[in-house]
Amino acid sequence: MTEPTHDEAHGGALGARLNWLRAAVLGANDGIVSTAGIVVGVAGATQSRSALLTAGLAGLLAGSMSMAAGEYVSVSTQRDSEVAALAVEKRELRDQPEAELRELTGLLEERGLSREVAREAAQQLTARDALRAHARVELGINPDELTNPWHAAWASFTAFTVGALLPLLAIVLPPAGWRLPVTVVSVLAALVLTGWASARLGAARPGRAVLRNVVGGALAMGVTYAAGSLLGAAGA
Repeated sequence: MTEPTHDEAHGGALGARLNWLRAAVLGANDGIVSTAGIVVGVAGATQSRSALLTAGLAGLLAGSMSMAAGEYVSVSTQRDSEVAALAVEKRELRDQPEAELRELTGLLEERGLSREVAREAAQQLTARDALRAHARVELGINPDELTNPWHAAWASFTAFTVGALLPLLAIVLPPAGWRLPVTVVSVLAALVLTGWASARLGAARPGRAVLRNVVGGALAMGVTYAAGSLLGAAGA
């Protein structure tokens, strides 16, 4: 008889993977909606394949670079905060070890341990690796897995690009008469998928997330197509 596995022991790693997957799905969703809005808007003004390709590529590159830059800045700020917090903790451990031991004991007590057990656990954790213990218990930081801004930037860039390729290819590959319907159907189908995936990753019911995605994407395409049609009719 095999022993049951315990996935709960790896809950932190699982949570991190789910966060990355959720970010990837949302990045792809942004790429789909924003690029679809651009190419459908241009399609309302012209049927020129070169104009559609140029607009779509410009939207893809601008959006993916913007997402990557924004994610890099955001995660860099988070990493800087983590490094600064660890530096402060290291200094406090050096200058006032007894106070830090009492603080760690109190934190463990707040997690449900008795005073005696918390004190013993704090002493053992401090003897093994005081900084790591305080980082995990007090700060909620794993010193070995600080957030990486380059990983976040590349993940955002890739997710947005993958999402943006769908409406771009859907608008330029079919014959002129089929471009708009193929794009709209493809985009709405993709939004159903990303809405369902984001809801499942967040342990939520998919119906509402799918509806929000589809309505938002349809509205974006409708508004930009109307604007493009008006500009095209005006000769702009």
